[in-house]
Amino acid sequence: MDNIWEFFVWLFWIYVMFACIWIFITVIIDIFRDRTLNGWAKALWLIFLVFLPFLAAFIYLIARGKSMAERRMQDQVDAQAQANAYIKSVAGTGGSSAAADIEKAKGLLDSGAISQAEYDQLKAKALAS
Repeated sequence: MDNIWEFFVWLFWIYVMFACIWIFITVIIDIFRDRTLNGWAKALWLIFLVFLPFLAAFIYLIARGKSMAERRMQDQVDAQAQANAYIKSVAGTGGSSAAADIEKAKGLLDSGAISQAEYDQLKAKALAS
């Protein structure tokens, strides 16, 4: 390279290339994730993307960009709900009530697993918290 400007032009075209590849991959992924498109429509979009990639990507982004964003947001909401459900299932109920703790201790006392003194300690602990 003879000067710094050639380097910047080269860097710009590399950036444009990666941006185009990113857009094509995003459009292809969205085509396959879209449940409203049937198989033939998906196949036609993919053929259009193979033979006229830039035109097809621009048309897809213009025509279906809003629904593309809505699907992405819904996927994120679903993933967050699944993560929250998993955390709740692993963590248990979060903080059980004093009545539930006393009831569990009473069940242990009735079954003979703990003594009256241990039951009194558990009851006092539940009432204190």
